[in-house]
Parts: sequence; C-alpha cells; structure tokens
Amino acid sequence: MPRIALIPGDGIGTEVVPQARRVLEALAGAVGLDLRLTEWDLGAERWLRDGVAITDGELDVFARDHDAVLLGALGDPRVPGNEHARAILLGLRSRLDLYVSFRPCVLLAPELCPLKRFKVPVRLEIFRDSAVGPQARVERTVRAAFGFARAKGRPRVTLVDDADVTRQAGDPWPRVFDEVGSEYPEIERDAVHVDAVVRDLVRRPERFAVLVTSSLSGIIVSDLAAELTGGLGLAPGADIHPGRHGLFAPVHGPEPDIAGMGRANPFGAVRCVALMLDHFGHPAAGERVERAVAAAIAEGKTTPDMGGSFSTEIVGRWLAERVAGDAADENGTRP
Repeated sequence: MPRIALIPGDGIGTEVVPQARRVLEALAGAVGLDLRLTEWDLGAERWLRDGVAITDGELDVFARDHDAVLLGALGDPRVPGNEHARAILLGLRSRLDLYVSFRPCVLLAPELCPLKRFKVPVRLEIFRDSAVGPQARVERTVRAAFGFARAKGRPRVTLVDDADVTRQAGDPWPRVFDEVGSEYPEIERDAVHVDAVVRDLVRRPERFAVLVTSSLSGIIVSDLAAELTGGLGLAPGADIHPGRHGLFAPVHGPEPDIAGMGRANPFGAVRCVALMLDHFGHPAAGERVERAVAAAIAEGKTTPDMGGSFSTEIVGRWLAERVAGDAADENGTRP
C-alpha cells in the first residue's frame, strides 16, 4: 500500500494539492489501488505561528512511515528569507537521500508550444544531480538516466556538458557517462555542450530524448524545456531515490499574487500524480492521468492562464470524473 504524505505548503499549493488528491483518490477507487494519505501542516503558516519549519523527528517519520511526498509549493512574502522552505526541502532531500531531480517535459498539445512550427511530439526527460556532489552521486544520477531510458524504450541519452562553465580537474561527468553508458549498448549516447543544447532545444527539440546533467546546467535546460512544452504551470517535477522515496511537486512556485482566487492551474500538481504512480510501478494508471489532462486541454476545460474560464476546483473535479470514467469504460463497469 503506497503511503503518501501531502504537504499543500504555501500560496496556491493549498489549492492545487487538494485537486491532485481528488484525482488520485478517484483513480485509486476506480482501479482498486489502496492508498494511505496523510496531510502535513508544514509551511509558512506553521513557521509564523510556531517558529518551526520541520523537526528531526518529523523527518524520521517521513523516512519510516511514508513512501512518497506530494508537495504543492513553498515560499511566502511574509517570510522574506524563505527559511522554512529551505529547511523543509533540504531536510527532505537529505533525509530521504533524494539524489536525482527528474523533470519530464512532454508536449500534450501542439498549440501549447510557443514555437508554432513544431507539430512533432516533443518529449524531453531530464535527470539532474540534486546538488553538486562527489563521483558516487554522479554515477547514481547517470545510472538512473540510462536505467530509465532502457525501461521506457528511449533511444538516446545525452550528457549536457557544462565543461566551458564549471569543469575542474577530475570532473567525473564525462568519464562516468561513458563508463555507465557502455553497459547499455542498445542506447545511443552523446555529449553536447550546454550552449548547443539550449540552441537545439529551440531549433530541433525532437533530437533529444533523455538528458542527464549537473544541477547548474539542469536548472537552465529543464526550465527552457518546460516553457517549450506548455509553461511552468503544466510542468511536474520529482526528487527521487529510484526504487525508494520520491518527493513530487509541480515546478511552479507559490504564486502569491493569485493565491486564494481559485485561478491556480492544477495541471502541474495533477501530473505529479502521474509521476508518482509510475514511481510506484503503476505506469498505466499514470498514463490515465496524463490522458485526462490532455483531454481537458483539448476540450478547453482550463483555468484562465490557459485561456479557459474554469476555477481550480472545477478543473480538478472534471479531471477526477474523467479518470474514473475512463477506468470504468475500460473495465465495462460504467453505469
């Protein structure tokens, strides 16, 4: 039984996480997936009220009693230094040993791409080291990228090489990439400087499949890839320890300017549900969530940032009904 901690956090996180939960529960009920969901009061409100971000004991509970965390957003203008956000994120990443930052950027509809000439599918899956680290962590990140490519049938893994920017003597990235890559002879591999990657993401993103890189270059590349596939409002992300824990959060921030207005786009948080289900070994269920989001876009069931007129809650309810209905249709149980 997957044990999931829910942290709505700050700003629009408190609006999008309930919709992600709604979709997850609707799908779980339709396909018979047992879940245990626990909501946590972590964020700016607690920091301002109690002066506590997250305790060592709570971090131990996350490690012992939960398999995954679904986080909405962290950050609040009432905490100018965002001390609480750093403590929660860094604490979870360290305690759960979340050494890979995974950013899948998949274009769900051609009209979402600002480069209108692209009609081909764009699927960019980016693995980056969660922090500057020693060779052992670099190897784990590279191995995770190649393992993912093999499991998902991706044809190529590209090393985003930031040699001209940060390389120092003994930098392990190119050597480790070649050594690990040699264990996957069926997968093409190439190394491309980060400046060329950025150019090619704009000119011909279809040349890339899985990319692996350091934290520094990864932030640049993954944000650009997210914009090319619809914007940060649609982008899911995850910090993971493959086969163990995962922290899943939409890429967007807390967006305090629209918080509480019912205008927040829930797609990023809902797509985190798809990532989480895949992480738990339920890829078909995750694909149902992705198809529901694509259907919402196609049918105009979107929030104002995407040209729609629907509230966060209405979009969430529509998605939940869609995934449950699709599952019922597949099982022949729709009334």
